[in-house]
Amino acid sequence: MLLSDYLKINNRQVNISTGQVTGTPETSVSAPKKNENGESFAEALRREISNKGGVEFSGHAMRRIESRSIDITENDKLGRLNRGVEMAARKGSSDALVLIDSTAFVVSVKNNKVITTLSGDDLAGNVFTNIDSTIII
Repeated sequence: MLLSDYLKINNRQVNISTGQVTGTPETSVSAPKKNENGESFAEALRREISNKGGVEFSGHAMRRIESRSIDITENDKLGRLNRGVEMAARKGSSDALVLIDSTAFVVSVKNNKVITTLSGDDLAGNVFTNIDSTIII
């Protein structure tokens, strides 16, 4: 289940401003799809995350979650991600790779922010650099 579907089922209102994207886009991107409340996936996700506290997601990570249809509500991924980041922080990690089921999150532990995410077939053949720890949850 995608987060937007989860929010629809639970009749949650999501009202958040995302700011403006600057720079050259990587690819041609159409306008974000909106749900029946006029909210984009990124807006709904930011609201859900802010309600639960914990890690934040960079704009890049939000785009990756949406484009790769990663369901962070499945099997309590968001809660497990937060626990993994807490474990890394207790060990003094600065930048970590958190593996949850078949999803990888690259996290700046010191900033409490997810930098990017991959899942499934996207994981094969990747080299993760600039990390000082790996947490498998």
